[in-house]
Amino acid sequence: MTEPYRILQSVFGHHRFRAYQEEAVNAILERRDIMMILPTGAGKSLCYQLPSLVMEGLSVVISPLLALMHDQITALSTFGIKASMISSMQSPQEIQETMQACQKGEIKLLYIAPERLKGESFLHFLQTLPINFFVIDEAHCVSEWGHEFREDYRQLFRLKLYFPQTPIAAFTATATKIVEHDILHQLSLSNPLIIRAKVERDNLTINADYRNSNGREQLLSFLSAFENESGIIYTLSRKETESLAQFLSTRNILARAYHAGLPTEEKNETFRAFLNDEIQVVVATIAFGMGIDKSNIRFVVHMSLPKTIENYYQEIGRAGRDGLPSSTLLLFSNSDIVEHKRRIGEQPASEYQTVAYEKLEAMAKFASSQVCRHQQIAAYFDDTILTCQTRCDNCIDGEKQSVDISHEALKLLSSIYRTGQRFGLQYVVDVLMGANSEKIVQNGHQSLSVFGIGNDKTKAQWLSIGDRLMELGALNVGEYRVVSLSEYGAQIIKERLSVSIHAKRLEERQKVKKAKKVVLGTFELSIFEKLRALRSKIAKENSIPPYVVFSDKTLKEMAEKLPLDKEAMLEVSGVGEVKFERYGEAFLELCEKLS
Repeated sequence: MTEPYRILQSVFGHHRFRAYQEEAVNAILERRDIMMILPTGAGKSLCYQLPSLVMEGLSVVISPLLALMHDQITALSTFGIKASMISSMQSPQEIQETMQACQKGEIKLLYIAPERLKGESFLHFLQTLPINFFVIDEAHCVSEWGHEFREDYRQLFRLKLYFPQTPIAAFTATATKIVEHDILHQLSLSNPLIIRAKVERDNLTINADYRNSNGREQLLSFLSAFENESGIIYTLSRKETESLAQFLSTRNILARAYHAGLPTEEKNETFRAFLNDEIQVVVATIAFGMGIDKSNIRFVVHMSLPKTIENYYQEIGRAGRDGLPSSTLLLFSNSDIVEHKRRIGEQPASEYQTVAYEKLEAMAKFASSQVCRHQQIAAYFDDTILTCQTRCDNCIDGEKQSVDISHEALKLLSSIYRTGQRFGLQYVVDVLMGANSEKIVQNGHQSLSVFGIGNDKTKAQWLSIGDRLMELGALNVGEYRVVSLSEYGAQIIKERLSVSIHAKRLEERQKVKKAKKVVLGTFELSIFEKLRALRSKIAKENSIPPYVVFSDKTLKEMAEKLPLDKEAMLEVSGVGEVKFERYGEAFLELCEKLS
């Protein structure tokens, strides 16, 4: 048995490499530069952690988040791997002790933030170490064309200046071809091996729907399939994170808010509680979750439209990292698009502003499209796949029936025109439906020919028709959400162009379909729950997150096989020699009782 395979089994507890892992490991061992684009949960970390154990010397990992570094070091310690970090959160004495440990060869993996590379003295310190290769995690942060560009990542060009002979391994889950080329250029990688995996996450079911009102009833319906399971809910504003977390708490769902405006201590406590399964849900802005290593997140919900497909893909990727079935839900409305455009418009006019508008348009098209969700994401990242058949709402629902709303579109467009193109959609719909509000009377709009001609439909239906006209580019939305006719909107009136809409959008607003219960296997669920309870007990005793002991996937296999001796336990994926020595006897004892 070769050394990589021995370490794969004895340390990491796996009997075979996953797709693309062996290719990456071998390239690093051959001291090649590599660029790896692999979906979240596909095993990127092992691609550099394993070679670091085979090779002499020290591997340096550059990562953007302290929380992520801490999580990975904690997880590595359970494998018996010596890893440490140097960060701004440490005292000068702690930093000095870590640097000395590196010089003595006591550490195999050193984690640092990219800003460390600004200092000449730190670079000179690194030059004194026997570094076998550098790892750049979340490599898309180096590109201004990426969705999470970080200025500190621009320091990484210095690596090839100070360490021209030391290989670099760059990893990311999200990179278009443009971003990929920019990463290669910025890092000056030399004849790199480029590994680009399929972007499809075949354990994720992707759902998207128009948001009814504030979407909370739709959310509760979706969450009913995930009792006691972990998940993340993303909102657009800090205020909404707190409001929604409070709402969920009143529905007996353990939820907490997380956003950049909260005190550091509160954020850290929420993060810790989530990792340790003490709370079920984190309601967050995008400030939460980048690189989060928690493997048993079963669902991700977006309560509004993300600004790019890259953001969306990375955020839904936090679900099901252990490979077990998980679900995502996107709730959106055209007001989300208006808000994003407002924010983009506040930035100085530039090429990047133009790109931001284009990325937003792509995200909006994805949300309202009838095409397979997985196929659309793959196409965006320059990949080609077959339709998923059963893992997105569009494929499950089949071809949605469209209905003609040309007559209704004419009524609404005419009402906008005749009210002077000075009001929001809600007001225009009130005129159309014949509402005798004080504002309408003051404006004299009760005398218009369009007043009351739309009372054959509900207000919700007219608002859906208005949303559809916005999607088609027939309406412009200005300051204070005032709607006016675009050139295309005027053309619809003049040339009597046809307009259609998905039939379901005109139905009386229903709760979103419940997500399917996640089926973990054919074993007795009570066995899995008892194994999970033991895991929680051991995790608490050792002050580590439960998933660091064993993943849900490992417990699932354990529940199915019920191993009764060490040899059988080591056959379970995720149980290596080191973890068996630490935790194996307790699980063997429980399996014997349950058999």
